[in-house]
Amino acid sequence: MAITAFNILLVGITCALTALLSNMGVAVFNDGVRPFVPEYLEGRMPRSEYAVAVFGMCIGFIASVGIANALATNLLNPWLLFLATDIIGAFCPKKWLAAAVGALWGILCLVGIGGINAALTFLPIDLAGALGQLGTYIVTGFALFPVVAIVMQFGWKYGIATAIIGIIFRVIGPMWKFGPTSASISADAWQLLVGVVMLVIFAVHTDRKNKDKNAEAEQGNIFSERVERIRKNVPWLMAAGACIAVMCNMHVFAGSTVSMFNLSDAYYGAGADAQSLIQGAAVNELFRGISFIPLIAVTAITTGVYGVAGFTFIYVAGYLSPNPIVAALLGAAIIFVEVMFLGAIGKGLGHFPSLRDAADNIRSAIGTTVEFALLFGSLNAVIVMGTSITNPALAFAIAAAIYFINEATGRKIMRMAIGPVFAIGVGVILNILYVLGLVALAA
Repeated sequence: MAITAFNILLVGITCALTALLSNMGVAVFNDGVRPFVPEYLEGRMPRSEYAVAVFGMCIGFIASVGIANALATNLLNPWLLFLATDIIGAFCPKKWLAAAVGALWGILCLVGIGGINAALTFLPIDLAGALGQLGTYIVTGFALFPVVAIVMQFGWKYGIATAIIGIIFRVIGPMWKFGPTSASISADAWQLLVGVVMLVIFAVHTDRKNKDKNAEAEQGNIFSERVERIRKNVPWLMAAGACIAVMCNMHVFAGSTVSMFNLSDAYYGAGADAQSLIQGAAVNELFRGISFIPLIAVTAITTGVYGVAGFTFIYVAGYLSPNPIVAALLGAAIIFVEVMFLGAIGKGLGHFPSLRDAADNIRSAIGTTVEFALLFGSLNAVIVMGTSITNPALAFAIAAAIYFINEATGRKIMRMAIGPVFAIGVGVILNILYVLGLVALAA
């Protein structure tokens, strides 16, 4: 990632803003933290207890998902930056201190990750190159999340039917050409499109059979005060949204695991395919953002605390914008529109309970499919490193030991992160063994 004066200033300002928003109780990144914020602001929870709770809910994700993915992709991510600023905002007693510490954290991450990755390129066993394998199956795995979500909500028969139709379109869809340039839609995109359409059809059909239940979903305007509090702070939220969108546009930040590996390939070695990879990442991010609308909207309406990235559509704007100025304007505008329509979104979800429930299943399905794909990509990275030594099975043995120890100890490292963690661990251990003369390079 490019470490320029502008990027250092940008990341510093962004993290200062998000730490300030956390300190003010205006917005946090961790959805689990959001319900605790009004408890602290309204005096039912002391700061010390609140800060410890926030720390406990965030630190594991920072140490695993945040750091591992940053090293694997050479891109900053929200788990690394914004979970930390959630903690900083909770612990710091003064606004200016929260902003200052937040800025320092962001700059440290930008400089540190870039420096670590630069150092990795000089290792005798290529760790940095092997980590490029981590994202091999992410997009393909992500495209299957509708099938998993449908099975979870509507049963295995509907899931199998969706999978079969998706596979058919996966095979024949890319053969169809469109427009004057004879462009085609990728196989993964076809599978994703078919799955999402089928999921919506099943959900709407279910709601039509249960029309009487829909009338109970409307809750009126009980939480209007909470929504109004968010609207009063919209300038702060728009500023953060603008900065985050610019970070995405400047190729130093990726919003989630469904986009970061495509973006890493696009920015650091895809050549002519870079634009299509960025567009694919944006499409994946869009669908992921849609699935999070119910969670973010409902928690925001009930707590008066928003997400620092809103519904995460600002990521998409940042990826696709032609320059940082447009990214900043779109980022701010998207957050403004989201906040202004927040109340209406909450009411609208009440009319479609199956779609609301589907969103919960979608999030679980995304986690399951991405975990699976990331695990296989991590094994690919381990195999690549193994081929560079005379005893290839050693690499697998180290990876398997790390994985099974984590499983046996109650998954101290979450499954989303264990793949990148054992891949990085294998690279580090093999290089240490090489230096000690216990491992030899393959001819």
